[in-house]
Amino acid sequence: MSDEQRYAVRCRAAYQQSCTDVVLSHSSALPFHDAPLWGLDLADVHLTRVDRFSGRREAGICRHRGELAEGDVVDVHGVLVTSPVRAILEVSTLASTESAIAVANHFLNRGDFTPVELRERYEQSMANWPGSVATDLLIRLADPRVESVGESRTMYFLYRHHFPKPVPQYEVRHAGRLVARLDFALPELGIWIEFDGRVKYERHLRPGESPADAVVREKAREQHVAELTGWRCFRIAWSDLADPARLERRLRGFMASVAAERARRVAS
Repeated sequence: MSDEQRYAVRCRAAYQQSCTDVVLSHSSALPFHDAPLWGLDLADVHLTRVDRFSGRREAGICRHRGELAEGDVVDVHGVLVTSPVRAILEVSTLASTESAIAVANHFLNRGDFTPVELRERYEQSMANWPGSVATDLLIRLADPRVESVGESRTMYFLYRHHFPKPVPQYEVRHAGRLVARLDFALPELGIWIEFDGRVKYERHLRPGESPADAVVREKAREQHVAELTGWRCFRIAWSDLADPARLERRLRGFMASVAAERARRVAS
């Protein structure tokens, strides 16, 4: 099993063996909602006590004392877990903002809740929770248009390094027909940014298509978009996000190059 699958098994075991009434919460609720676990600490199983008695932490199990409101608990295949909106707010108190945004965007994109519902649940009773200082930032940055962990990390990278705010899933149309949806567009700068993950070239293969065919198709798509818009494409991969300082230098250099090229065209 993968690390994520082993963690799900541990969570179920801890839940079943608990001597008190509990629900799986925080990051431990995420496997049961098919949510991403990227960047999250999977060392502990998180349980929230229904009786609201004091929590404790021992033997890899962290029991939380928390007040559960109506709608905060759902049954998933016979296991009681906190709801998606409650779970992401809990996760935001423990995880990095980058990891929490990936979870929030996943739920928002899937339609589990809306940005308004996320804000309302936060302000209802969780605004003063310990560790919730970063939760407000999470709520402001989360965007239902962002479709994957890689895209969420790219968006957060742009925010952290003070780049202009991009438009996610920007639609390029020609003669009234949708030609392409771009991961992130900066129309005023004449560029767009694509996150290149394996999903793009493996999971979304067309019938009879190989990954190499998908790469060629993606290159043709890029050229077509460039011809229609006059923009240039900057691609980001997982390895780029592992070295944000280098990525920032590359992207700023790319932006400067595009700006100089556009200035020359205007001058001529």
